[in-house]
Amino acid sequence: MVAQAPTPVTQWGVPLAGPFRWTRPATWPREALALAGYWAASRLVMIGMLRSGKAEQAIEVHRTYFAWYEMLREGHFPVDDVTWQYPPGAALAMLGPDLLPFLTYLQAFVVLMLVTDAVTQAALVRVSLRRSGGVHRGRSTAGAWMWALSLPLMLGLPYGRYDLPVTALAMAALLLMPSRPRAGGALAGIGAMVKVWPALVVLGAPRGRGTRQAWVAMCASALALLLVLATMFDGAFDFLTAQRGRGVEIESLGGSALQVARELGWPGEVEMHYGSLEFLGPHVDLIARVSLVLTALAFGWLLLWRFRARRWSAALPYDAALTAVLLFTVTSRVISPQYLIWLIGLASVCLTVRGSSQRPVAVLILLTVGVTTIDYPLFFDAMIKGGWQPALVIVARNGLLLSASLWSAARLWRASVSPVPAIQEAPATRRGPIRVA
Repeated sequence: MVAQAPTPVTQWGVPLAGPFRWTRPATWPREALALAGYWAASRLVMIGMLRSGKAEQAIEVHRTYFAWYEMLREGHFPVDDVTWQYPPGAALAMLGPDLLPFLTYLQAFVVLMLVTDAVTQAALVRVSLRRSGGVHRGRSTAGAWMWALSLPLMLGLPYGRYDLPVTALAMAALLLMPSRPRAGGALAGIGAMVKVWPALVVLGAPRGRGTRQAWVAMCASALALLLVLATMFDGAFDFLTAQRGRGVEIESLGGSALQVARELGWPGEVEMHYGSLEFLGPHVDLIARVSLVLTALAFGWLLLWRFRARRWSAALPYDAALTAVLLFTVTSRVISPQYLIWLIGLASVCLTVRGSSQRPVAVLILLTVGVTTIDYPLFFDAMIKGGWQPALVIVARNGLLLSASLWSAARLWRASVSPVPAIQEAPATRRGPIRVA
């Protein structure tokens, strides 16, 4: 008898000969099973935090989002509400619970966020694993783990805000862009009409036909959605001027400076202003203008990077998107806790590629998420009243965020612009005389 060779298996213990089918969990790689188990357990905890309806996030959905939903059903945007400062595509998120009419508005909203989370997790696993159960060459499951581990650190917040589907659109746009630039650009345009920042994900597309296709598709889809919503609702263009009156929110980079200044005798105070808690008092307008200048400088740096970049790798479009959103987040006059969901999503996409320059930055973002949860909800009420303890917490959070932004930009520049050190040539070998036979 001839001995048969053992069936080769992957590093996760799945036979290479066996097909990998999403509909058959028995064929899933062991790491995919571990991810699925952790995802299910952690998401049950997140849902439990919202189920009672007493959490602040649940109250926000039940009160604010539902009020906007009722106005949108009447055919007009809530333009008389100063808390509505979103592009018209946000109406899609507010009206989404209508897809589940047999549930209450809060229940339907949470279910849609849960489904979005699950689809995003599956997509990250899918781009990392082969159908046979292994890992794609150059791909990593670190991105799937980043997504699975990071969201629960924010407690119930991801399911009580509509930033999750916006982030999912941006992530899908990035993942599709290398092979389907038109589809990726179209999703980025839709995301931009929901919350603006997804337009930044096309910034790092390599020069050439694919970039033109992605940029044109983004502009076309955004314009088409804007025109459709302008036809369906009144006040679709009011978002263009809705941000003019914003001040300095207490959790922003400028706000953390004012937190410290208040403890040192600055006479300002905190009040609800334009839908968020902002500082009012001497020099606040100056800090708000400085924030706008810093945002303009960040945009200028990104344009310079785009012009100077010479080397594109598989990871570079993902890395550029994370850097751009980090810079725009840290220089914003408002840094709400849910903004960290954007960074988690983009960092997760970066980590799906082993050659990403942003891998250590992703670890720093993970630490920032943890400190953000200490800031909100644990220390948020104390931050409004003042005190050194909450001031130090927000300074630490924003210090980590600023460090991540600068480090991300430096690593992106070094990976694509800085000259590669020349490889020293080996010394020439001395050859003896050539003898001819």
